[in-house]
Amino acid sequence: MPGEADVPVAPAASVGAEPSGRRRLGAALWPPRVTRAQLIVALLLFVLGLGLAIQVSSTSDNSALRGARQEDLVRILDELDDRTQRLEDEKARLEKQRTELESSSDQAEEARKQTQEKERQLGILAGTVAAEGPGITLTVGDPTGAVESDMLLDAIQELRAAGAEAIQVNGVRVVADSYFTGSGDDMRIDGTKVAAPYVFKVIGKPEDLEPALNIPGGVVQTLEKEQATATVERSAKIVVDALRPAKRPDYAQSSSQ
Repeated sequence: MPGEADVPVAPAASVGAEPSGRRRLGAALWPPRVTRAQLIVALLLFVLGLGLAIQVSSTSDNSALRGARQEDLVRILDELDDRTQRLEDEKARLEKQRTELESSSDQAEEARKQTQEKERQLGILAGTVAAEGPGITLTVGDPTGAVESDMLLDAIQELRAAGAEAIQVNGVRVVADSYFTGSGDDMRIDGTKVAAPYVFKVIGKPEDLEPALNIPGGVVQTLEKEQATATVERSAKIVVDALRPAKRPDYAQSSSQ
């Protein structure tokens, strides 16, 4: 109408503008673009979470050590740490041997030396070679005749688990297939009669061997409950000189060509 100000009218929005924007947004978000690195990180996080869940589940189980005293738990943890260190040392030794074989200018000579050393080590384990080194002496007194053969065998097993490398008891060399029978006045090791006091000469790390015998409910406590006595003495040099004859296998033979 005359006299009224002209009001500008905004142009109508395009009908296809909004749908077109949604399509562009959807195309940007789906399908998701996952890089290979992101997939690897996601897989590692899943495996880590699964491992943590299993660990939490296992540690939540009832433990026979839950009622042990703090100092006993510390001692057991120290023993586990020492065993782990022994395994690490053995791994390092084997890796060094492999490196020497690979880099030696005279590999045949190096192999011969290592074969001789391995033969000596196997001889110690088999009881056919005398040995000496640091270790302990365990003396078991049995004034009442209450000590059974299985108690002495338990002591052997604990010492082996703690890293004992050579053992003899009252002049009898104890090896992998040794057996204990009888009790009191008829105690025998591999058929050989032995009498109290039973003297164990053991070569190994004294700091590992002695605590293994004194753990709660272990060898020393078991023997004391039977009115027996058990004393442990550390030594910088233990001599294990009782020998066993080398056995020739009846049926087994080397499979190497």
